[in-house]
Amino acid sequence: MTFSVALRHRFPSIQMDVAFEVPSPGVTALFGPSGSGKSTIINAAAGLLRPDNCRISVDGTMLADTRSGVWLAPERRRVGLVFQDSRLFPHMSVATNLRFGMRRVEPGAIRFDEVVELLGIGRLLDRRPNTLSGGERQRVAIGRALLAQPHLLLLDEPLASLDSERKAEILPFLTRLKTALRLPALYVTHSLDEVAGLADSLVLIEAGSVIGFGSVSEVASRADLPLARRDDAGGLLLCRVDQHDAARGLTRLQGGGVELWVTLLDLPLGAECRARIPAREVILAARPPEAISLHNIVPGIVRKIAEDVVRRSVIVEIGLPNGGLLSRVTADAVVRLGLAPGQPVLALIKSTSIEVLGL
Repeated sequence: MTFSVALRHRFPSIQMDVAFEVPSPGVTALFGPSGSGKSTIINAAAGLLRPDNCRISVDGTMLADTRSGVWLAPERRRVGLVFQDSRLFPHMSVATNLRFGMRRVEPGAIRFDEVVELLGIGRLLDRRPNTLSGGERQRVAIGRALLAQPHLLLLDEPLASLDSERKAEILPFLTRLKTALRLPALYVTHSLDEVAGLADSLVLIEAGSVIGFGSVSEVASRADLPLARRDDAGGLLLCRVDQHDAARGLTRLQGGGVELWVTLLDLPLGAECRARIPAREVILAARPPEAISLHNIVPGIVRKIAEDVVRRSVIVEIGLPNGGLLSRVTADAVVRLGLAPGQPVLALIKSTSIEVLGL
């Protein structure tokens, strides 16, 4: 099944012309600078904005098709909306706020007790919103959206107003929801940490246009996209825990068609996870070093080489059997190694520089 969006709309300051199709269910992150059109896509999917031309479908259900005259009203689209601010009713308890989302829908597969448990808000049910932390309020807002039995979940920068500590608190709950409920979701964010931890697909938006989309691991490892020129750029590999070596303090992961050794993990064998590898931490070599402290010497093929003029460096895209990495190096390093597309190369990666994230 798929989730597809195609829309064109003219604003005074920007001409929107976007189109993408991604697998469903799953979380699709919309990523790009402020004013690029991310929230416009959310509003069109929710039925809050009627574009000049659009076609939006979710798992075979047509929400809008201006060419054929299809336009489902917002209340018929069965979408759950979550915004930056929680928008909870201040005079209601948490339990009453949650049940408000259930008022206009028939009972469905998403149960009250299940949502309360998944979001860890059982102890909050009798409290009022003004007594909650920002992270707690957002968890309640997400719960209310889910209890409306949505066929599509729309989250417009739900963590933007939270500090880093509150974000770290709520991200594990979002990961649990994604795994347990298997809903298609659009997730607007400016944070690559949120993309890396949550997204299955990634759509890059710039000046009202889609400049790249696909699986999050595919898009994150492309040297020709703006993500690669960020300080926090890096590859993202979907992995499986293959071996623990407690004596050495290491865990072996299989992912991207290669193996990676990381610091010892508290995960069962066979568990799925994500390995995030910053581009600035990947050293390139033409041949294996004779003696080195690194545990990871990963063979790959140079796919692209892109100049980063601002940082006076070069981004090298490295193809793996089932994925890719990025490496930020100097232009001199490219010349000294004789790097060119299609050439074999070795990626040297410290175990301690690999960030392991849950699915």
